Amino acid sequence: MQERRGESSSHGHEERVGLLAECDGEGEDVEMDDFKQGVSTKNPLHGIPNDQLLASVRTFVQTHSLDADLSIFLKAALIAQSPTSLPELTNDERLILQREQTHRWSQPFILYLTIVMNSLGAVIQGWDQTGSNGANLSFPQEFGIADTPPYCSVATGECARRTCLVGFVNSAPFIAIAFFAAWISDPLNERVARRGTIFIGCIFSLLAPIGSAFAQNWGQLVACRILLGIGMGLKEVTVPVYGAECDPSTIRGGLVMTWQLFTALGVVLGLAANLAVHKVGGIAWRLQLGSACIPAVPLLLFVYLCPESPRWYLKKGKVKEAYGSLLRLRNTRLQAARDLYYIHAQLEQEKEMIKKSAVASRDDLVTRFIELFTVPRIRRATQASGIVMLAQQLCGINVIAFYSSTIFVQAGFTITNALVVSLGVKIAGLITTCFIVFIIDTFGRRALLNFTFPNMTWTLLATGLCFLIDKSSNARLSLIALFIFIFQIFYSAGGGPVPFTYSAECFPLSHREMGMSWAVATNNFWGSIVTLTLPRILAAFTPAGTFGFYGGLNTLALVLIFFFVPETKQRSLEELEYVFEISTSRHAAFQVQEQLPWWFRRWILRRRGEAEPQLYRPKTPRPMI
Repeated sequence: MQERRGESSSHGHEERVGLLAECDGEGEDVEMDDFKQGVSTKNPLHGIPNDQLLASVRTFVQTHSLDADLSIFLKAALIAQSPTSLPELTNDERLILQREQTHRWSQPFILYLTIVMNSLGAVIQGWDQTGSNGANLSFPQEFGIADTPPYCSVATGECARRTCLVGFVNSAPFIAIAFFAAWISDPLNERVARRGTIFIGCIFSLLAPIGSAFAQNWGQLVACRILLGIGMGLKEVTVPVYGAECDPSTIRGGLVMTWQLFTALGVVLGLAANLAVHKVGGIAWRLQLGSACIPAVPLLLFVYLCPESPRWYLKKGKVKEAYGSLLRLRNTRLQAARDLYYIHAQLEQEKEMIKKSAVASRDDLVTRFIELFTVPRIRRATQASGIVMLAQQLCGINVIAFYSSTIFVQAGFTITNALVVSLGVKIAGLITTCFIVFIIDTFGRRALLNFTFPNMTWTLLATGLCFLIDKSSNARLSLIALFIFIFQIFYSAGGGPVPFTYSAECFPLSHREMGMSWAVATNNFWGSIVTLTLPRILAAFTPAGTFGFYGGLNTLALVLIFFFVPETKQRSLEELEYVFEISTSRHAAFQVQEQLPWWFRRWILRRRGEAEPQLYRPKTPRPMI
């Protein structure tokens, strides 16, 4: 074992420098052999001589007042360096490490409580969307901005103006997130950490729906919805990041995806509330909008019972506090110590990478924002997260989220039946998301997107064509509902859960809050554009043309994802440094020259024996954190 661990440290250093030199830049001179062999992801502890490693551990423990667990950290560092068979381990310790592989979901109760409690913030997002869905049937008449005859005149252009106004009311939260809330999340996270930012967001999410319920004109309603957007934006940025930083990498995708799962749950609960109160005369829309405050209450009460993000503590130099969080988030002290030291080693290496490629050394908001687009590794994460967030908004889901009841009424459903069908569609989405939680870390983020976007395309096209069926036909309503139902299933399997999970994990810790702010701002900017223009598009294109238009946008999104979005599954957050060091041109070339031909042989020519080509491969063993 001494020989195995005692490889030359200079060799390890040269290997790391060589990898950085190979991957930095745009990679125009890449050889085809590189594609076939894959690019290695490296354990930063690999190659460090045994004595040197243990001496570093002792210094680390003494520096941060962790002397009581010195023996645990010494053993933990050896495991982090080489997680294969180690003679120093007891049988119980070997069993613990084996269970990480065989029982991935066997995690401490506090980890699941943290994920569930924080994901309650997502319930508010979903509930608000469906509150608006039902309220759109009545609040425009209440405030004198109804956009359909006989409430307005088509000839004078009044209906068109009111259509834009209704879209503005619905899009107000997205506008607030895109231009304000997402960007204040970075400084708030810096100062009050993850839990504090979520707590502040919950205050807005509690008071804004109540204010919406008591609004006396559309201007007051817009103001309340802007405040709601601030609360939503703070949670959208923070909750997925918080989850990604707390979760083991083997199930990180599934746990972070609970954001989308709870959004789907909020959608279902909101639609159920819509249905329950839609016949309450005069105030139905007020109850539908106001009820979104309900899930904010338990989150406000219990968020500080959850441990703070260990990576946020490490970023602030609070190593002892980070260890305390990991002791609550992992099953044993050995696992907590191993993860702490391994994350620490990765972060030290990350700092060196950022120093080598950063355009400035100042650590301020403007600098971090500029570096999202100038530092090659960070720029690639910015690009990929922007693509998946853009794809989520342009795939057509907002047609269903905000206007499904309106569309079903236009198709010929009664108001009650429209709400019932909308509820059924969202229940299907919730069930699908529950299933995807358990497979996202097996199949991967990229694979789910590449599978679901083509299927969303054809279901939207089919839905649009069904609107051309004669209204007297009994098949018209059933087919429209069926294809929207199928679309929701595919969306909930890829386009819905992946973007927030992906964006929360792809940025380095130094730029994670700013990167997630960018991703959420991008998502909500396009969400506001879609929501603002959708009533007008429906009026100009008709439902048939609208569904066809968004079907075409799904095809565009698929192309962008296929060429420019790397896979991130089952790697620690720090190991993603190596994934995003690969240039954009190199990644795209690999898809064209290796991945696409393999896919054609595998699925068209039905050649089953050929292994899928890999762009990334682990070069040294790494612990499953």
